[in-house]
Amino acid sequence: MEISPDAWIIYEWQGWQLTATVAFTWLVMAILVVVSALITSRLSEGETVSRWQVMLEVIVTTIRDQIDEVGAENPGRYLPFIGTLFLFIATANLLTVVPGYQPPTGSLSTTAALAICVLIAVPLFSVARRGLGGYLKTYISPTPFMLPFNLISELSRTLALAVRLYGNVMSGTVIVGILISIAPFFFPIVMQLLGLLTGLIQAYIFAILAMVYIASASRAHPAHSGDEDENDPEPDTANTKGD
Repeated sequence: MEISPDAWIIYEWQGWQLTATVAFTWLVMAILVVVSALITSRLSEGETVSRWQVMLEVIVTTIRDQIDEVGAENPGRYLPFIGTLFLFIATANLLTVVPGYQPPTGSLSTTAALAICVLIAVPLFSVARRGLGGYLKTYISPTPFMLPFNLISELSRTLALAVRLYGNVMSGTVIVGILISIAPFFFPIVMQLLGLLTGLIQAYIFAILAMVYIASASRAHPAHSGDEDENDPEPDTANTKGD
């Protein structure tokens, strides 16, 4: 039994190998691109809209609301990145119902790549929101002695993201393989349904954790940033009387 899709070589030519991980990753991306193009090409602002458009609006609105609940300012700024993470992982996991398909998220190389995307996105969003100086100050907060610990924290949570997603997807594949050898009819169906639910949960957890990391790094503090809310009331000096 092949645990990881990396072990499945679909095509090999002059030392170049096409693994199932790469093939199924591109398959998932192609499905997302085609479906998105078909739905968005027929968007309507009238009273009558298609079911696909309703489904798309529900997905986008739900992701946006979840980002807002994390406490991030301007959820629309993070929606494309977080939404793409969620949809890619969810689609990759849900396609396990297709015979012969192996989720690319069952490969440590894929989950590590996704975690590295989050690692890069955290400083990018933070610098765009707080500036380079404001972001770098977080590494020496509350004291400069925290610099090595903050750096280790950045790397460890990236590793945790990759290993968590990989471990959950891989363990589901292994369990289904074991149950197929024991009871090839009943148990695999139950585990397949459970695997679909677990896949959605893992996509949700990964996206939420990524947003939490980005929001915590991007959140500006008045003590270090001059970007106070413009809607904050001005100090009341109308009632101040001179001596």
